[in-house]
Amino acid sequence: MTRLAASVARHPGIGVFVVGLGTMVVPFDSSVNVAFPHIIRAFALPIPAIQWVVIAYTLTYAALTLVFGRVGDMIGHRTVFLAGCACSAVAFFLCSAAPAYGWLLGARVLQGVGAALTLSCGPAIATSLYPESDRARILGLYTMAFGLGAVLGPVIAGQMVGQFGWQAVFWFRAPVALTAFVLAFGLPTRRAGARESFDAAGAGLLVAGIGGMLMALNQLKDVGGWFAAATAMTIGATALFVRRQRRIAHPLIDVRFFRDPDFALVNAAHAVLNVAGFSIMLLVPFYLDRFGGLSVPMGGVALASSPLGIMLSAPLAGRWASRVSPKRLALAGATAMGVAQFALGMASAPADIPFLCLSMFVQGFGLGLFQVAYFDIATATIPKENRGVAGSLVMVTRTIGVVTGATVLMLIFQTLRAAATARGVGDTDAFLEGFHGAFHVAAAMPVVVVLAGLWRGWGRGSSRL
Repeated sequence: MTRLAASVARHPGIGVFVVGLGTMVVPFDSSVNVAFPHIIRAFALPIPAIQWVVIAYTLTYAALTLVFGRVGDMIGHRTVFLAGCACSAVAFFLCSAAPAYGWLLGARVLQGVGAALTLSCGPAIATSLYPESDRARILGLYTMAFGLGAVLGPVIAGQMVGQFGWQAVFWFRAPVALTAFVLAFGLPTRRAGARESFDAAGAGLLVAGIGGMLMALNQLKDVGGWFAAATAMTIGATALFVRRQRRIAHPLIDVRFFRDPDFALVNAAHAVLNVAGFSIMLLVPFYLDRFGGLSVPMGGVALASSPLGIMLSAPLAGRWASRVSPKRLALAGATAMGVAQFALGMASAPADIPFLCLSMFVQGFGLGLFQVAYFDIATATIPKENRGVAGSLVMVTRTIGVVTGATVLMLIFQTLRAAATARGVGDTDAFLEGFHGAFHVAAAMPVVVVLAGLWRGWGRGSSRL
């Protein structure tokens, strides 16, 4: 391990590769979306139940990523990253061995813990290997690794699900996580900041607030007592969390940063764009299963179009960020997303595969531009000694968007589909009506972001947040 550490010191690119390898097991989760129809059939589930495969995982790491980012700033980013790789490997084996749906959901929670540990400190480690002047470029490469994992996930799943069953989308990642765990011992051990007290009460309030939000979203279809209780829990826990963070000496995150309207807006925009962006991975697998006329492997290749756009745009955005205001870069990304989402909302039966893939690619390209710009803004705004928290904030807003998208977009799809069926519309047209409606709502979200950015003057000048 000493020799590996020396190699990383001489060639920091090796360290970025190790971080990227450990990080990729998280976006590899796009492979699970390809297996959605197979999981539904294996456990005899209704379509809406599949959202819990997403929510059990993403809620966990949405709630814990910021907490672990703070832990990483305190005890060392490498330690947290190592724990994440080990936890992920165990979770993948348990998911693939699930004999029942409840078992699978429990293993997905453990997988979420592993993802939170890994994602919370990956960006901090990667950027610490290079001078601060290279921060945007390294963040672009980190985002590219994330996109690469999301590209390969559906492709690998398409090849493996048909041969080995849905379990393959989990167990193929265990060796990757274990390899990253071994190599990560060569990463630098220095801490980003001094030892400070950990706000356990604040962490509990944060988890309660996000958990309450999910429960409230889940009750949207049947608003009643549970919805009211979950909403009250969300509001109460969030208010107490913010109040506590303002008063204690060493908060999980200094909420004063959010007094800046532009910083608050870019965080909200990232969550909103990820609500819209998840429409592809949530609904397109079912669309392709019905109307694509593709084999499982080719369906996986088609689904890879969106993350391919992220992968290709991320390094470009990392380079452009040194010459273009990140606010303008974010505006360009949101615009591309809006155009692509509207195009996807026009999909018909049978599927026009080239048009569909092009639209998904443009959507991913726009999201990649926005994500790198947001990474740059967050890490520039929050002090370097809190780099774990800064990187975690990016992941938290992303995951909140994904969780919200998984719930709200599925609800819109199912509601519109059921309404069409009740009017006597045939099954195919009813499916398309729900699909189009969900994508039209998703398309409106980037438009709102663009209008808000223009109102704040993001399209003028070259100043940074």
